[in-house]
Amino acid sequence: MAKQMIMGNQAIALGALKAGVNLVAGYPGTPSSEIIEFISKYKSKTGTYVEWSVNEKAAAEVAAGASYAGSRTLITMKQVGLNVASDPVMCLSYVGVKGGMVIVSADDPGPISSQTEQDTRNFAQYSKLPCFDPSTPLEAYEMIQEAFELSEKYNTPVLLRPTTRVDHAYESMEFPELVPCRKPGEFEKDSKRWVIFPRSSYNNHKRIFERNEKVLPAEFSKSKWNYVGGSLPPLLSKDPLKNELRQRVVLGSSTKMRTDELCSSDPFSTTSNIAFAAGGISYCYLMEALSILGIKDIPVLKIGNPYPFPKPLAEEFLKFHEQIVVFEELDPVIEENLIKIAGYARVNCQIRGKLDGTVPEAGELSVEIIKEIIQKEALKHRERLCEAEERQSSGLSLASLRAAEPRRVQDASPAPDLPVRPPVLCAGCPHRGSFYAVKQAMKGKKTVYCGDIGCYTLGNAMPLDMTDTCLCMGADITMAQGFYHNEPDRHCFSFIGDSTFFASGITGVVNAVYNQAKQTICILDNSTTAMTGHQPHPGTGMTMMGEIVEKISIEKILEGIGVSPIIQVNPFDQKAAVEAVQKASEAPGVSAIIFKAPCIAIAQKVGWEKPHALTVNADKCIGCRKCINELGCPALSVSTKTNAKGKQLVEIDKSLCTGCSLCSQVCPVKAIE
Repeated sequence: MAKQMIMGNQAIALGALKAGVNLVAGYPGTPSSEIIEFISKYKSKTGTYVEWSVNEKAAAEVAAGASYAGSRTLITMKQVGLNVASDPVMCLSYVGVKGGMVIVSADDPGPISSQTEQDTRNFAQYSKLPCFDPSTPLEAYEMIQEAFELSEKYNTPVLLRPTTRVDHAYESMEFPELVPCRKPGEFEKDSKRWVIFPRSSYNNHKRIFERNEKVLPAEFSKSKWNYVGGSLPPLLSKDPLKNELRQRVVLGSSTKMRTDELCSSDPFSTTSNIAFAAGGISYCYLMEALSILGIKDIPVLKIGNPYPFPKPLAEEFLKFHEQIVVFEELDPVIEENLIKIAGYARVNCQIRGKLDGTVPEAGELSVEIIKEIIQKEALKHRERLCEAEERQSSGLSLASLRAAEPRRVQDASPAPDLPVRPPVLCAGCPHRGSFYAVKQAMKGKKTVYCGDIGCYTLGNAMPLDMTDTCLCMGADITMAQGFYHNEPDRHCFSFIGDSTFFASGITGVVNAVYNQAKQTICILDNSTTAMTGHQPHPGTGMTMMGEIVEKISIEKILEGIGVSPIIQVNPFDQKAAVEAVQKASEAPGVSAIIFKAPCIAIAQKVGWEKPHALTVNADKCIGCRKCINELGCPALSVSTKTNAKGKQLVEIDKSLCTGCSLCSQVCPVKAIE
């Protein structure tokens, strides 16, 4: 097959299809969304069933049924989605599966588009699930196939944990030939296996402990995903495993370190006792940094299975070094495991990384960051050598060495900082009108505005300033109830999108009605899952199988739960929208407003005809800037032109303006036409 540039998420999708996956379910979330979307392109060819579930928990439960029957299943999500799915995932860890089940949980160091920097490797240890941590798209492609094999070998779900830079990186690889998925399995009744009785959990806990503490650490120590590059003496031992590991260490140095590409000298002398360890994308950063600096013969421990940790391999590695610096993103998982192994084995090795501040404790790493750390370590090493030589009266001056700039510590001129560009709601976004209507209707009243995860989180930005809280998906409705029960005289609003409503908002509505809270739920219905790429959901009337289905009505759900009144209004009709908010806020219990208007990015696809872009009548504009100061639309800006009184006018960028008319409704002198 011809080689192509393949994105990391596409590589994961191809690996799953290559493994014959029968069912794929998940919930969209950056950086994982493209996996399911790519698989869906080939569903007619492979016969794989694929769906966007209403949330990660539902996805895990759908996949469990198929896996119990012997089919291979894949679940995709981002790291915070794993929290939503944790209830069924934790139980599946104990009950086990029959057909291979792989859970892709994409971590987001930075974080770039997430609430947290949580580390799935720690969740793997917490849930007792084996974990694969790819460094490249090609590794991800191969790892997920091995993960399915491991899952069926040990009857357990397996975690695959890519990070953002692996998900979205591209690598040249052969596009595999895709064949029909495996024949779906048939469920065999066995209540002792599939029903999670307390006694079976007790027995399974013992089985899992044996597997994770003894079997898999030894198996992973021999895996191609865990190895050592560098040079170590081939000491012989009576233990065959130790001899094999040492041979792997020595043989691995010629290929993993690419010594032919490196300089003949480096800032670490051959007497250096320092070594490095890394996993995931950090391993690639480290190798590139070493290559740039021309450093060779520094042993590097590469960890592709952070749980269960390849202890025998790591222990042999520790014995040969006095210092090890660990490079990894998010939590110090590799670092802590090495410290623990060194303690148990009584190995005299200093292990450094995030815990002592050598490596940044938060955010992404990069080649530059790792290069700077290595340069500092090189300088320390040279100073130690110099001190030793001074003690031997060699005549070499430590002060002069410190004053001299090390040859390899020279760095290129830093790139200028990029301009700060805070995220804003799109020009023509209906959410702007929704927030503004609530703000106008409740002006001067004691309120709280609980936000949620989605485009509408941007309602927190000035000048709208309409998001007081934001915790996690679906929390807006339940947090509003907490505020109400604490302060009954405070009117509580929650803002939630249509997709998030289906994902995790419905349960909050049930709780609000049942527990007699008073609040107004604002559903910002733009008929899509906008933030993650406009995926369909139960309210859009289309599935990922391409089938047109009956739309599930949010209004009827609310009515069925007992919400009253339920008012639907167009947020671009500000007069009607403000009246709707006032009416809903006066209701005694749980009320709802459905602000319904399509996302401007897909509006034309659903039949919306774009009106003409608006302009500012320079003869009428008084330069008050109310349109800019109250709406914050990116199409509005201050002009260089002035009126007769010397006031700078407002101008509209016609390439951005959608003609939504919100600014013309706000303008006090009707200057926007």
